Amino acid sequence: MGENLHQLHTEMRNAASERLDQMSAVEIVTLMNQEDQKVALAVQQVLPAIAEAVELIERALKAGGRLFYFGAGTSGRLGVLDAAECPPTFGTDPAMVRGIIAGGAQAMLEAIEGAEDSQQLGHEDVRRAGVKQGDVIVGIAASGRTPYVIGALEEAKAVHAWTISLSCNPDPNISQGVDVSINIVVGPEVVTGSTRLKAGSATKMVLNMLTTASMVHLGKVYGNLMINVQATNWKLRERAKHIVMQGTGINYLEAEKLLLDAGGDVRVAIVMQKTGLPVAEASERLRRAGNRVREAIEET
Repeated sequence: MGENLHQLHTEMRNAASERLDQMSAVEIVTLMNQEDQKVALAVQQVLPAIAEAVELIERALKAGGRLFYFGAGTSGRLGVLDAAECPPTFGTDPAMVRGIIAGGAQAMLEAIEGAEDSQQLGHEDVRRAGVKQGDVIVGIAASGRTPYVIGALEEAKAVHAWTISLSCNPDPNISQGVDVSINIVVGPEVVTGSTRLKAGSATKMVLNMLTTASMVHLGKVYGNLMINVQATNWKLRERAKHIVMQGTGINYLEAEKLLLDAGGDVRVAIVMQKTGLPVAEASERLRRAGNRVREAIEET
């Protein structure tokens, strides 16, 4: 495995940055900006695979399954970040989307790079997380060859969970036998081998897509409004009022009162205003519609 590391796209030298240590600040950031512009185009090339992964995740979550991210180092941190942002953004149960990083919580704050070399640890973490049939796991590895991620995907396949691989190299080892393989070829990094740069940005983009598109199809969004936002502080309470205003066309004071009547639930408030129903009936209609606001409003 080690002998071909230099052949990976993410480990090659970038000709444009070979005199990086001689560049001025403006030259460095200009070069980085130019390289970063390639990331979205590289992601564009794999949109069909990303969409396939979204559809798989959506089916699993609708059936009561869960989404897990497994990764090491930067890849693991990005998975944990995306999972952690789902409950406040979409009002999901924290158990629905989970990020697991090689080396555990401590690895979020400091590098425990040796953890990525253990395939067995990947197996153990999948078992420890209780991954089972009907769940989806996304194995994230910029190199596409991280032993921890290979182990996690192997264990997931053994328990008949759905599997998705996400890498930044073509034909990665982690893609073997998975249900969907997403390979974003972003090319050599400005700092050779530092995959927290373009590879990290590409990974973040894809994770954003996986959860956002899945949650939209699960009814967590009305139009483009974040109706499941959890109003846990002043800023979010104000945002909730403005979401009700935007979703219904009423003014600030009306939205404030409507939200108060709805117990602070943006979804219930919008259904109440759109249907003219009192809170109890609006809540029941929303429940029957599987908490999908549009379906609750359009119920005949």
